[in-house]
Amino acid sequence: MSPSSKTVLVTGATGLLGRQVAKAFAFHDWTVRGTGFSRADGQGILKVDLSDAGAIERVLDEVKPQVIVHCAANRSPESVDADPAGARALNIEAARALALASAARGILVIYISTDYVFPGRPGEAPYEADAEPAPTNLYGQTKLDGEKAVLGVFQDQGKAELGVVLRVPVLYGEVDKGKGHKESAVNILMDTVLKAAEKGAEGKVKMDHWAVRYPTNTEDVARVCYDVAIRYLNETDKSSLPRILQFSSEDRYTKYEICQIFAEIMGVPTDRIEPNTQGNDPNAAVQRPYDCHLSTRALQDLGIDVSTQDFVGWWRREVRAYRH
Repeated sequence: MSPSSKTVLVTGATGLLGRQVAKAFAFHDWTVRGTGFSRADGQGILKVDLSDAGAIERVLDEVKPQVIVHCAANRSPESVDADPAGARALNIEAARALALASAARGILVIYISTDYVFPGRPGEAPYEADAEPAPTNLYGQTKLDGEKAVLGVFQDQGKAELGVVLRVPVLYGEVDKGKGHKESAVNILMDTVLKAAEKGAEGKVKMDHWAVRYPTNTEDVARVCYDVAIRYLNETDKSSLPRILQFSSEDRYTKYEICQIFAEIMGVPTDRIEPNTQGNDPNAAVQRPYDCHLSTRALQDLGIDVSTQDFVGWWRREVRAYRH
């Protein structure tokens, strides 16, 4: 089958990662169809309610993809806590329904998951793909349950080789201008830095300087999704392929350190931003892991390139228009 005759369906195709995944497959001359909801235009992006199993089946029969990259999710720990039922419906039940419909049609599904499936206790990272998960918050639990739902469905249907999980850490990248930097927990820190600089000496902004993060560019994740799809489609002995993969940059920062980087790039002071080294507030609803760094060994064993863009270099290029 030539690339031009292959079709990928990207759920959450209007989102931060989904947009780049669509571009990565299109670059290789695949036919790309996407699903969305609030930002779907009904043409390039089909409006599909993923909580409706019938709607999922109809779109699969219409698009007839060989691969689905399932990016759609509630990925904010705070919003998951605010709407647990809605989060479970999207992060778990929609993924299960998608897997059932895909298994019946022989479609490869790449389920995008998170490093938050791990507890992130000091000294444990990096986590291998087969390490024991133990989420510290409901977001991580719903994504872990989504993993189990997807892999379990394919296993039960006798088609285990068609389900694969790809765990990724916090993402950054090109944002939708209409949504601003709010699409990414990393990008939004740029707004924090600029607002802090504008306010001069009025008050202070506390920024976490405890939890370690590994911000990873959405373009790199999209490239890996494409490479995984090709590797899994072309493998003769598909039963030998791992079911869980992990991808991450090696750039290691706290939120406070990211703010320092952004301030240096933008040429603004950071005297209003103070480091908070206390860690999780025991009374906070969302408990965040200290260090969930993901090992990329399983990808490397498949011969897939795990290199990533340099965090500082990408941001210097991204904001060059701000400085003249």
